[in-house]
Order: sequence, then structure tokens, then C-alpha cells
Amino acid sequence: MLRSMTGFGSASSRKDGVSIQVEVRTVNNKFYKANVRLPDSLQSIETEIDVAVSKLLSRGTVTVNVKFMDTSEHGIASINKEVLGNYINQIKEVDSSVTVDVSRLLMLPGVLNSEVDDSVADRNKPELLALVANACNDVIEMRKREGKALEEDLCIHLAKIDEHLSFIKDRAPEIVKEYQSRLRQRVQNLLSEIGKNIEEEDLLREVAIFAEKTDIAEEISRLAGHLVQFKELINGCDQDPVGRTLDFLAQEMLRESNTIASKCLDGDTSRRIVEIKGAVDRIKEQVQNAE
Repeated sequence: MLRSMTGFGSASSRKDGVSIQVEVRTVNNKFYKANVRLPDSLQSIETEIDVAVSKLLSRGTVTVNVKFMDTSEHGIASINKEVLGNYINQIKEVDSSVTVDVSRLLMLPGVLNSEVDDSVADRNKPELLALVANACNDVIEMRKREGKALEEDLCIHLAKIDEHLSFIKDRAPEIVKEYQSRLRQRVQNLLSEIGKNIEEEDLLREVAIFAEKTDIAEEISRLAGHLVQFKELINGCDQDPVGRTLDFLAQEMLRESNTIASKCLDGDTSRRIVEIKGAVDRIKEQVQNAE
């Protein structure tokens, strides 16, 4: 199933006074790019989170937001009584009658001892990585749903191209025949004025030159081949990303369409080519969001 690159997922937990919230958002990008936003106490896990996400989401710009709150006994800072006593003694030496605001004393450097960051990260890493995986799974499910809609839209445009291309393929031999008939009529009209007849050999030579210049059989065959390959990719893709391949095929389809347009001197075929190019342009826009 085709998957888009746009998605959102979230997961959260609250255990023993520890609250963790994870949000994962993804948008278009030709490659994989992660932006992991963590609180300072969990910064040491950033690389492991990036690796875990990259195994689940292979393409797109991924933003991981983590909110963390620890109200357990581990999250409560302890008071360094010796440092606090030294501050109080120094204040009394300046003015023994001054009133001390305890809340302000607690904000002084070294008064509160918090848990070492690595200890916080190590203790909460398993739960955090599990939440990241759950959020990424939500993203994948959303990508699948959007990918299904994307696939349906692509199939509509592919069907239009197939229809117009079939018409052009059937029409191509008739163009040469009609040219031969028109050329014969014009030449005969001109030669009749001077009493001469057209040489069949000369006429056939001119028709052969025209047929060679306007031959689009090879371009039709390549464009049809691109259509088949495109359909196989969107119908057969599972976990492997195919977005870049689809984008390349769309560019090739447009190139073949332009070549047919440059060779085509027939009004009906020209109108069909315009429709094909329009459908290819829409396909190119859509596959920009395919993983």
C-alpha cells in the first residue's frame, strides 16, 4: 500500500509520579530528517530516539516533541544544609537583624541538589522509547490512510493517460495516410495547371520523410511502459518507500509526452497530448507526498 509522508501520532503515560508525553509529526522531504526536542534531563537519549524513529519512518521530516514531568521522590530536589547555612551566616555577618526570605535562599546556587541527568534518562529511557514507538505507529496508520486516498487519485490520472494514449496509438497510422492523401491532392492540383501528372515515386518519398519525422511509436511504447511500471509500484509497494521512484517515472512520462507533442502535427492528437501532460503534472504534484 502506498503511504504518504504526512502524519501525526501521540502517546503518553503516567506512572509513579512520572508523566511523559510524546508527539510525532511528519511532513514532506526527499530524505529522512529528524528533529528531536527533549527536556534537558533527557538529552542523552536523543540519538537512541533518532535511531528508533528512523527504523519506523524511512522518509520525510520528522519532529519528535517530548514533555516530561517527575513529581516522584526522584524528582524532588534535596537541600544542601551546609551550603544554605553558609549563606545564612554570611547574611547575618552583614546585618544580624535582616529578615531572610527562605524561598529566595533556595534559588541560590548550590542550595538545591537535583538528581544527576544521566540517572533520570536511564531510569525513564525504556518507557520513553516505548512511547516513541507507539506514536510512530500512529503516524504510520495515518500515513496509510492518506496514502490510500493518494493512490486512488493517482489511479484516476493514470487511467486518463492510458485512455488518451490508446487513442493516440490508434490514430498515429491514420495521420500518415491523411497526409499522403492531402499531399497527393495538392500536388495534382498544382501540376494539372501545367498539364503534368505526379510521379508516384516522388510522392512516396515525401510521405516517407514525413512519416519518419512524425514517428511517435517509440515514445508511445516508452510512455506505456512507464504507466505499467508506475501501476506496479503503487499496487505492489509494502514497506519499502517508492516515492522517489514514482517521482522519477513521472518526470520521464512528462518527457515522453513533450517529445510526442513536438512531433505531432495532428489536431486531435495534440489535444490528447495536452490532456496527458495535464494529468502527468497532477501526478508529479501528488507523488511529492508519497513516502
